[in-house]
Amino acid sequence: QVQLVESGGGSVQSGGSLRLSCATSGYTYSSYCMGWFRQAPGKEREGVATINSAGTTAYADSVKGRFTISQDNAKSPLYLELNTLKPEDTAIYYCAATGPRYGYDWYARTRAWNRDPAFFAYWGQGTQVTVSS
Repeated sequence: QVQLVESGGGSVQSGGSLRLSCATSGYTYSSYCMGWFRQAPGKEREGVATINSAGTTAYADSVKGRFTISQDNAKSPLYLELNTLKPEDTAIYYCAATGPRYGYDWYARTRAWNRDPAFFAYWGQGTQVTVSS
């Protein structure tokens, strides 16, 4: 059974930093994509950053240069370093991972890489990040 558990959220002032962690268990796919998403009240879930099994990363334009996603391998925790935080970064942050389809379906790989939440099979429960001005 795959489990993803986030931690590290909190409240900070504008310009501050946080480091989110996502502990993974039961995840055995060798070809995969993992990512961080966020959802603010009244808004749709938004893809923030992704990392694939080759270690390649990609970011939403809104966080590029401020956030860093990292992971050593599929069994290691997934991290998101958040720097120069802004009030508009306030949201619940979720980590997510793709399922078996990613390994053989080119379309699924493309959609996951473009941070489409519909193509991520496993989700954590979320951690709140609040940035005050």
